[in-house]
Amino acid sequence: MGVVDVPDHHGVADTPKASARETVRERAREFGFDAVGFAAAAGSQNDTANLRTFIDRGLHGDMAWMADTAERRADPQVLWPEARTIISLGVSYAPAGDPLAITRRGDRGAISVYARGRDYHGILKKRLKALGRWLAETHACEVKVFVDTAPIMEKPVAQRAGVGWTGKHTNLVSRRHGSWLFLGEVFTTLDLEPDPPEADHCGSCDACLRACPTGALPEPYRIDPGRCISYLTIEAKGAIPEDLRSQIGNRVYGCDDCLAVCPWNRFADDRPDDALAARTDLDAPALADLAVLDDAAFRALFAGTAIKRTGRDRFSRNVLIAIGNSADADLADVVRSRLDDGSPLVRESARWALGRLTADG
Repeated sequence: MGVVDVPDHHGVADTPKASARETVRERAREFGFDAVGFAAAAGSQNDTANLRTFIDRGLHGDMAWMADTAERRADPQVLWPEARTIISLGVSYAPAGDPLAITRRGDRGAISVYARGRDYHGILKKRLKALGRWLAETHACEVKVFVDTAPIMEKPVAQRAGVGWTGKHTNLVSRRHGSWLFLGEVFTTLDLEPDPPEADHCGSCDACLRACPTGALPEPYRIDPGRCISYLTIEAKGAIPEDLRSQIGNRVYGCDDCLAVCPWNRFADDRPDDALAARTDLDAPALADLAVLDDAAFRALFAGTAIKRTGRDRFSRNVLIAIGNSADADLADVVRSRLDDGSPLVRESARWALGRLTADG
């Protein structure tokens, strides 16, 4: 594991609150967290306004849960009125090699780095619970732990806690861990000294905006999910717009382009976390093999991974689009085998892919 992020605390007195905070920080490192910061359990008017604008513009697309939980998401006090402090925690999942190398192999499927191993939710939840139990036992407080299990604006909280800042690609960036952090939170009734918020260190860099294959980052700090490959291949429930399909390339689950080009990744000094290690069979799976998966085979292959939640039909949709972009006519027969698939979504994607691969498709 890497070294815990410890923001500067110049001018912060060595009070009992501060001492307790540093004890928690050290204990969090022992439980396997690379970054840790503290924020008051309070909402932000700016974050609330940004969330409302995002929803009002319909940018959440098929993610209806964002609108349904907006009130609780904007204010931690609505979620748990007794909370006084949010401990923001991060675990690095920085890849060992070039995460974009796979996108240049047309006969293989590119899976986002975060999804190539075990589902991180369970791994982080176990560590969060261990830290929470220790905190409750040693400080006589109440705790609640979350990792994508409650409506929390994780990135703004992490920025207020000094863990990182929201970069121009709208993801969290850390000076110590780059763009590769899984986030989780411990809410507690313990009143701890907040850390100074992290400043924005993107400067004039716009590498992430230029790297996006579909132009989903039209301007700094704003994303158009309807064009984002991660949204399209994971969250979108229906057919992917035809004008975007050719730009998806061989990305069958998620996209790492904007994260991978961030210059701050060069400063990451994290050692690989064995619990989050990528499975070798998911580093570069053959599109031909992925295309023939039925529901049972899909569930067996992706058991214990984040990919399983997307479901076989949407995943097959993505695979067929990748095959259509491969320019490999030898894959036409495997596409034909999907033309009578039980899923209308898969059948439509197969017809499109075949049309790309053959003159008479």
